[in-house]
Amino acid sequence: MAPVPTPPAQPADRPESYVGLDAGTAERQARERGWNTVRALAPGTVITMEFLGGRINFEVEASTVTRCWVG
Repeated sequence: MAPVPTPPAQPADRPESYVGLDAGTAERQARERGWNTVRALAPGTVITMEFLGGRINFEVEASTVTRCWVG
């Protein structure tokens, strides 16, 4: 039987700390803090709801992060 994979650890980070930042600055900071995947989305973008460990999502309007969540 194959071993159960261990998901990568997520960075100890607070998503709300990105709200209000310029999108480029937020992405750079997220990568420096260890996020594997950084995703910027326009408000109202249709996305699937699967959880992906190591991913941080930014909702960006007028080049500013307005919402942030992990997964």
